[in-house]
Amino acid sequence: MIEQPEPRPSLFPPVIGFLLIANVAVFLLQLVAFEPLLVRFALWPVGTPDVIEQNGELVWVPSFQLWQLVTYGFLHGGLLHLFLNLFAMWMLGVQLENAWGSRLFAIYFFVCVIGAGLIQLFVASHGVMGEGIYPTIGASGGVFGILLAFGMMFPNQRLVFILLPVPIRAKYFVIGYGAFELFAGITGTIAGVAHFAHLGGMAFGFLLIQYWRGRLPIKPRRRVFWW
Repeated sequence: MIEQPEPRPSLFPPVIGFLLIANVAVFLLQLVAFEPLLVRFALWPVGTPDVIEQNGELVWVPSFQLWQLVTYGFLHGGLLHLFLNLFAMWMLGVQLENAWGSRLFAIYFFVCVIGAGLIQLFVASHGVMGEGIYPTIGASGGVFGILLAFGMMFPNQRLVFILLPVPIRAKYFVIGYGAFELFAGITGTIAGVAHFAHLGGMAFGFLLIQYWRGRLPIKPRRRVFWW
């Protein structure tokens, strides 16, 4: 029997490549059609009134649609928002996709995006975000899910945060960042950031990994991860 050589790791595996291209393409569309894209594809809270009074005027409010749980992850609020998400997605996600395979990585990423959206809808419906009706956009929920998985799979690999150029082991980076997001979400320290969506991406990612490991009451047909 002739042994087949293992596939070489790729700098741009299929799913990461698709996500990078798709997000950049949508951002370019936003430059010419931001409002229509925001109305149809951003994540709008459930059960909002069709019309609200704002600054003494009646303003129409878009409604929630099921597809928004996916499409909101391809919209971004600016070039910096896009760059930070895509850079983290590429830097951490490449190693995960090369290790897991494209199919599992794609499932994982979109579960995290959808899970983050569900958590955001929940906190919005319970008034945790404060007053106002506004949409959620960005791939951050999926990126935070990737961050969690990276920290679990490569716990001792050192990461360097852009704003704090000090190498930190991945496991401590994940714990610290998660704690900060929880603090910021509860206190409202940084307005305009969907902190609970970030935590939702991490939470759904953790549950999916535990399911694949066979550590939840509902068992998979076969265990996917051995670590």
